[in-house]
This record gives sequence, C-alpha cells and structure tokens, in this order.
Amino acid sequence: TTTPLSFCKESFHRDMTTIIENTIEFVKKELEGNDASHDFWHIERVWKLAKEIAKREGNNIDTEIVELSALLHDIADWKYSGSETAGVEAAESFLLSQGYPKERREIICKVIDGVSFKNELAKGKSLEIFPELAVVQDADRLDAIGAIGIARTFIFGGAKNRPMFDPSYPPRLNLTKEQYKQPSPHNTTINHFHEKLLLLKESMKTQTGKKMAADRHDYMVGFLNQFYAEWDGTK
Repeated sequence: TTTPLSFCKESFHRDMTTIIENTIEFVKKELEGNDASHDFWHIERVWKLAKEIAKREGNNIDTEIVELSALLHDIADWKYSGSETAGVEAAESFLLSQGYPKERREIICKVIDGVSFKNELAKGKSLEIFPELAVVQDADRLDAIGAIGIARTFIFGGAKNRPMFDPSYPPRLNLTKEQYKQPSPHNTTINHFHEKLLLLKESMKTQTGKKMAADRHDYMVGFLNQFYAEWDGTK
C-alpha cells in the first residue's frame, strides 16, 4: 500500500535519541502554563500509547514519525492559541531548526493536522488516513476516554468555567466542525461526553486502538450512569 512515507526517500542520519530529547525539551517549554488537561503529562501518555500501538500494529510504521508527531501534536493547540494553523506552523519551525528533512517534516505536519476531532468532523471520509496518523490519532483519543479522560474533561471544563451539567441544555448530536467550536450553553462538561467522547470508540483506526478503547469506553458509560443517578438523587 502506498502511503505518504513512500515518497520520503531522503536518508536521515541524526541520532533518533537526540531529536526526541530536543523535542521533549521544546514541548515542555511550549506547554508551560497549560491546565492539566493538556499539559506535558498528557503528551507523555500519548507518546507512550503511540509507541505501544505502533509496536503491536507491525513493522510497516515509521516509529520516528510516530514519536515526533505524538510529542508535537498539541503545541499551540487552537483551544488555547485561538489559531487552527499555529500548531502545525510551530512544529514545522521547530523541526526546521533541528535540520529535519523537508519530506519528513511534511508528514509530521499532516499527522498533527489530521489528529484533531474537529478536523475529522469537517473532512469525514475524505480525511487521508495513513498508518502513522492512525497510530497517533488513536493514542490521543485513548487519552481522552476512560478514567483519565474523565479527569481531563472535568479539568478542562473547570479551566474554561463551563457548567458541570445543566439538564435544560441536552447534548447535541451530529455536530459540524463549526458547531463544535462555537461557544454555547450546551457546552457543559457532561454534554462533552455525548458530543465527543462516547463517539471515539467507533472512530479508532487501528486494531490495537479498538481493543484498548473498549474498556475505557465502558468505564465512561458506568461513570455517566452513576453521575445521573446521583444527580437525580436515586443512588
């Protein structure tokens, strides 16, 4: 199968450990001051998950592309920077400063741009999926669900001063990218589970991601059932 990496013929001899270490140092500085939903611990978890998924998925995956994409995927994120292009631009600039080959920079930028949920809402089935993107996207989405996903959701909701729950504003289904981005009284923390997080299990691209997502999804469902029972005073 032809992937964008098939066109990356330039040999890159830099010690992989060096570029990874430099990237970690850069990302830590970039994310200073972020709330704990999108701090470096999130990046580290996604990085570890991406390496594990790549290992389980087989030998046709460029692990260096995977690791660098996972580490760089959230710098200058639009939720904090207000720009949809700042993240890719910052990653490109950093990799250029490291002397990283142009063809490989372009692939990493494609991964970073393709990871986001909102961009998949916009592009749907037209989004070009290749192995490295599939791995990093699944890793990022796995960190958005399960026990850690629940914790991150409430941290982000608190940081943005969102209501925890308001029964008068039900969750919206089949959101467009524009609706997803817009401020709305429907943007409660609990609605975020229905509008995004509960959809992620079915959006996994790798077999490993699908298996990992199953337990995390079920944990969220159990949490929500408990939450609603406590809210209603029945449990």
